[in-house]
Amino acid sequence: MAKNKEQKNMSSIALRLHGKFIWTKVGLFFSANLFLFIALSFLWLYSIESRTFGDELYKYIVEWKDGDVSRYFTTRGEDLSNLTYVVKSGKDVLISENVFQPFMIIISMIILAVIFQSINIIFSYYGEHKSIKKTLKPINDMALKAEEISNMSFDEAKFHTIENAIEHISPEQTTELSLGDNDLQGIEAAMNNMLTRMHDTYLQQARFVNDASHELRTPISVIQGYANMLDRWGKEDEEILEESIAAIKNESDHMNHLVEQLLFLARGDAGRNPMTFEDVSLNEVMREIYEESLMIDEDHVYKYDEKAQDVHLNADASMIKQAMRILVDNAAKYTSKGDDIVLSVGFEAVESEDNGRKETKYKPYIQVQDSGIGMAEVDVKHMFERFYRADDTRKVQGTGLGLSIAKWIVDKHNGHFEIVSRKEIGTRIRIVFTT
Repeated sequence: MAKNKEQKNMSSIALRLHGKFIWTKVGLFFSANLFLFIALSFLWLYSIESRTFGDELYKYIVEWKDGDVSRYFTTRGEDLSNLTYVVKSGKDVLISENVFQPFMIIISMIILAVIFQSINIIFSYYGEHKSIKKTLKPINDMALKAEEISNMSFDEAKFHTIENAIEHISPEQTTELSLGDNDLQGIEAAMNNMLTRMHDTYLQQARFVNDASHELRTPISVIQGYANMLDRWGKEDEEILEESIAAIKNESDHMNHLVEQLLFLARGDAGRNPMTFEDVSLNEVMREIYEESLMIDEDHVYKYDEKAQDVHLNADASMIKQAMRILVDNAAKYTSKGDDIVLSVGFEAVESEDNGRKETKYKPYIQVQDSGIGMAEVDVKHMFERFYRADDTRKVQGTGLGLSIAKWIVDKHNGHFEIVSRKEIGTRIRIVFTT
């Protein structure tokens, strides 16, 4: 009975912690969306005035502060579709422009962002809840075994002390917890360790949400800018029409790719990415990647040793192929036209010692080597972090999520990365698997 009661208490605490965590995320989402709405609306109104006043815009801003210029919205007593932005100087109307359609575009973008955020919460719910329960498990085990310790006076008051302390834990908390009881020092240390990990997870999730909002804001702003240009001039100017359509399609593709990558990582965090393990020839996988690269990229020289030793692995072939595509795509992005990109498969000799005897084991690997711009040591340390991009790579279009996805896949296959990179010389990325 006591065991069941304590397990129910821990489940209840886990639910409350998770609820607080979700509401914190919702608050971050709301703040980000509100900021995005205000910023886009302000930029749109600024573009209207800038187009009208030109170099005299500063004068009208100063006069607005002095009370000589008034700005307001009106529907002139009609429905919302007649929402008009008006700028007046005295009795003179300087600007009177219908802003209903632009506001609807902005609101539509915000709705898309909300849908994406909701999907992220749904997909991450199970994984987060499981992680919190796993983190609380050591405390639960300690509490259940406390009654078995004969040399410790562990009355009901101590349980209330622990429960009260846990109930006041929050993801934002950075200060250490103090139970004020020598008998509870071990549990206190475990709780502080859990609090540190929970805080780190909270910061990681908050940073992920902020970075995702930032990455989505850019294509949304570009799409809206071209939509506005279409609205003003594109109906009559065929050149502007074609340019706007091409730009909107490009940014839509980029945003779609970004959302797909985010959903992949969200499903991965929630344990919802299905994987099918079977005997896979890494040579065949690499040969397919090699042939695909020859076909779609004529700007680089791809090399692959067709006679390499046959290497097999118990793996999900599609996932391994996806990870390799990410590495090859990165190599192509940062390697000059005409330079080599070398693909290889093989075994890496690893020496180990067992009971004083040295033993050599051979572990399978796949490798991509380029002669591109290379990476600094500080960038190598952070290259698998979500949304991380080195300063000298920002001029190349990307999301900063590809290597995070590759690492997730490699981790699921009990593998690790070995990276050698030198600035202006190139990069070699080797994935070594533990069989």
